[in-house]
Amino acid sequence: MASTKVSDHILRRLREWDVTHVFSYAGDGINGLLAAWGRAGNQPKFVQSRHEEMSALQAVGYAKFSGKVGVCAATSGPGAIHLLNGLYDAKLDHVPVVAIVGQTNRSAMGGSYQQEVDLHTLYKDVASDFCETAMVPEQLPNLIDRAMRTAYARRTVTAVIVPADVQELDYSPPKHAFKMVPSSMGIGRYAPVPVDEDLERAAEVLNAGEKVAVLVGQGARGARAEVERLADVLGAGVAKALLGKDVLPDDLPYVTGSIGLLGTRPSYELMQGCDTLLMIGSSFPYTQFMPELDQARAVQIDIDPHMIGLRYPFEVNLVGDARETLRRLLPRLHRKESRTWRDEIEQSVDRWWEVMQRRAAVDADPINPEYVVHALDGLLPDDAVVTADSGSAANWYARHLRLRGRMRGSLSGTLATMGSGVPYAIGAKFAHPDRPAIALVGDGAMQMNGMMELVTAAKYRREWSDPRLIVAVLNNGDLNQVTWEMRAMSGAPQFEESQHIPDVPYAEIAERIGLRGVRVEKPKHVESAWKQALAADRPFVIDFRTDPAVPPIPPHASLDQIESAAAAILRGDSDRGSMIKQGFKAKVQEFLPGTRHRADRPGATNDSAADER
Repeated sequence: MASTKVSDHILRRLREWDVTHVFSYAGDGINGLLAAWGRAGNQPKFVQSRHEEMSALQAVGYAKFSGKVGVCAATSGPGAIHLLNGLYDAKLDHVPVVAIVGQTNRSAMGGSYQQEVDLHTLYKDVASDFCETAMVPEQLPNLIDRAMRTAYARRTVTAVIVPADVQELDYSPPKHAFKMVPSSMGIGRYAPVPVDEDLERAAEVLNAGEKVAVLVGQGARGARAEVERLADVLGAGVAKALLGKDVLPDDLPYVTGSIGLLGTRPSYELMQGCDTLLMIGSSFPYTQFMPELDQARAVQIDIDPHMIGLRYPFEVNLVGDARETLRRLLPRLHRKESRTWRDEIEQSVDRWWEVMQRRAAVDADPINPEYVVHALDGLLPDDAVVTADSGSAANWYARHLRLRGRMRGSLSGTLATMGSGVPYAIGAKFAHPDRPAIALVGDGAMQMNGMMELVTAAKYRREWSDPRLIVAVLNNGDLNQVTWEMRAMSGAPQFEESQHIPDVPYAEIAERIGLRGVRVEKPKHVESAWKQALAADRPFVIDFRTDPAVPPIPPHASLDQIESAAAAILRGDSDRGSMIKQGFKAKVQEFLPGTRHRADRPGATNDSAADER
């Protein structure tokens, strides 16, 4: 009978933790593990990316959409280094990810050996809660158990480093002896709640308010029913941090949408007009989009005491699980009889969606990117998973897509890293192979990371029961978000050497590797392209030729930002003519008279206007 190697035991322990996928790329620093995968019949499944950064980002996407720990693995040296960006994305967005990393043989450590990197120093920040090296077999299974348990419990990144020679040793468990550390499986379920005294104080603040605003983040995802009930009792409006976009359905009339730089005008007005603020499960960082510091009494609910009280002078800080805390808070709240505040919010939301429809209908050269995403809104399958990349695509995702029912969505929130949209979507497909995934990416992000991950999609597409993975490329030949930030924040004209990027035949490349694709250059073909992709029997790339002059500047842009953009024009911005025209046409939609009705609820697009362009 063959002996069990350390590498065999690691994979077995991962299976016992219900790890079904490990996102990785081969290298000799994990040769022992690769051999063990062969002996284990590829269980858990080894998912091969094109680059270790993509492995880490796929693990993040998997974790975000599955609710389980994402696991990635990489070889020593360069492989371990490549993981870092994806691991930081997980750490900053509070997503549980475990990294298993190879290292040179123990006998070579400290000898400046090939691919030897001081991994403890390298990982001491990103995996600060737990990062350990297995030097002898008896350290297992404790290292795997603690890495998994800590990642789950603290919603963070952990790492286990396994030297190449240790992987090949015969496994022997820890003994009942001095300086041996036995271990056990699992993590008990728990939901911390605040003490009654704090709940009473929070209820007093919320009951006293007349204009209550609620801000939810991803930490409120398990408390949808409780948040809806609270909003009804308090007559409140609810804004959403971008990582919490799928916490509440966007077709609820009092949901004002995203908040912040990529946010909506109703969310901005909600915060400007409220006298009371309740923040639930969010670490939204932009204080300038919250009420003035002396304007509102405020309460925060967060499960992590390390993240409590950071963003506003909260009067009451409730440390606890969002769902269980709200269940204990709700009986203490008094129903507000006046609905004047709620009516104002709902009217503002109605008006906003009218503006969004009109902005999407504005003609552009050749296609308005707002129309591309607005057209998708009414076509989204009920079980869609949507990812957005960093850049101007995130603006349109935040403002034009209404997530409803079972729909899920996410992006790189705190790190805001480019190139995450496609690997997130691939991770989502492994989390939910029976659901369609849609990635909204800019051409810069597609060129940075997305193109080669189409190869990954082609490799695994037949394993997904629903084969639909749609990559929509907003192709404008410009690193557009930075271009507009330079204009609005610095008053600097576009620097063409840094901002212009080559035009690439994305759809044609997809076709060459066995996928499907189409290039769209006219507005009248936008909706039909979405329908074609949604009906496809395999991953599909849509290359939308969009206008870089359509401004992603927020609808509540400050006077300083407007003056800076004007200064960029005066200083000779190369796109100044189109920029003035598109900026004016987009902004004027906010001042046209509206009917203030709810006709433009999810599903509505302006096909006649689109066909006329």
